[in-house]
Amino acid sequence: MLEELAKPFALLLCMLSLYAVFHTAFLLPASDLHNRIWDSLELLTMAAGIAVAAGLIFRDSAPQSTAGRASLASTLPIQIFCWTSGAMVFLFLASWYLENHFVFYREVRF
Repeated sequence: MLEELAKPFALLLCMLSLYAVFHTAFLLPASDLHNRIWDSLELLTMAAGIAVAAGLIFRDSAPQSTAGRASLASTLPIQIFCWTSGAMVFLFLASWYLENHFVFYREVRF
């Protein structure tokens, strides 16, 4: 009974921690690149810990098959963490590359 109540709470906490990483990496205005990277990495490690804890809750509450327990990587919170963090790393590197190598506007002064 308690596990069924803990699963949505753990999944919500996992998604909120990933949202905090996204907000730090992309939406903080006027912050230095190195500060954004370190702050994002700190929050990403915290989100990884939350995802592992949520994955353990999901794995322990799953019905046991004849082959044994399912792997931790096959649980929903770990899969969400892996896909989201991979997408954020790709988007962060793409935005850094575009910011440094392309000019998307022309400043016109009179």
